[in-house]
Amino acid sequence: MTRRNPTGLTRRRFLRRTIGAGAGAGLLVLARPLPGADPTDPLPTRTLGRTGAKVSILGLGTAPIGEGPVDTDEASKIFGEVIDRGVTYVDTARSYGNAEEALARVLPKRRDRLFLVTKLWTDSAAKAERLLATSLRTLKVDHLDLVHIHHVGGKNTEKVLARDGILPFLLKEKEKGTLRFIGCSGHARPPRFLEVMKTGEIDVVMPVMNYCDIHNYNFEGTVLPECRRQNIGAVAMKVYAGIRGGFKNHRKGHVGCVTEHDRLPAAMAWALDLEGVTVANVGPYTMAQAVENVAFARAYKPLTKDQRADLEALGKRRGPTLGCRYGPAA
Repeated sequence: MTRRNPTGLTRRRFLRRTIGAGAGAGLLVLARPLPGADPTDPLPTRTLGRTGAKVSILGLGTAPIGEGPVDTDEASKIFGEVIDRGVTYVDTARSYGNAEEALARVLPKRRDRLFLVTKLWTDSAAKAERLLATSLRTLKVDHLDLVHIHHVGGKNTEKVLARDGILPFLLKEKEKGTLRFIGCSGHARPPRFLEVMKTGEIDVVMPVMNYCDIHNYNFEGTVLPECRRQNIGAVAMKVYAGIRGGFKNHRKGHVGCVTEHDRLPAAMAWALDLEGVTVANVGPYTMAQAVENVAFARAYKPLTKDQRADLEALGKRRGPTLGCRYGPAA
């Protein structure tokens, strides 16, 4: 059965449009062989802060495929291919369409080598309990490696930390072994991240970090130093500066991302070069993108001084034009 997205595009029409978009949109273009990108080589790994877990420097984000016009069969093929190419950090959420259902099809033979992450979009313990139970049941697993309090920037932190809030609930689940580590993720208001991190109970954070949005949100200069101080694992998302137009285009892969295709490897490297960042979490829309992201990560090398200066000059010009499209900065 063909599944439609909210814009009415069938998967077949979506693919025709994205193929037609070509390299200029940064979509569906397989990378030419990259130096150091031998597909038989393992992906580089790093230690995720105080969790002690060694994970791939590329994370598989499942939102675009889960929420887009890709059916569950195709989604599971893409997820399985990425994992089999060496990605061990897998990021999902109950709110990501059919992503958890698709992952459940590929997890049984691969679970032991994965660091499996989900997110709960609530500040309430009662709702968190329902969401977590649904995710565990849908994924068909008995525990998760990491659970994020998602959209921290949009939460009342007093409710998050209250006795009947999500953080105390997650701490109890951590003691029970339902989850191993607790994180917080989101796109806006870095100060609210810091408020939750001050509890000392956060093991990992995943904010927006890229060469453009450093000029809008600056998680790099606010949250990342606190990660280093507490040895909290840091995962960068939106490393390609997100999709053009921001959230309103989240399900429109054909519009392309902010970063031009030929700059994607440099944009990924910029995030991975940040001191304290372990993972660049990237959500592909297609199999071609997914495979290409793995090639970029396998070929990763720190940017040269000139490469960094070039990308940062672009970000300085482009960042302010994008503005705070994910929500307030403070």
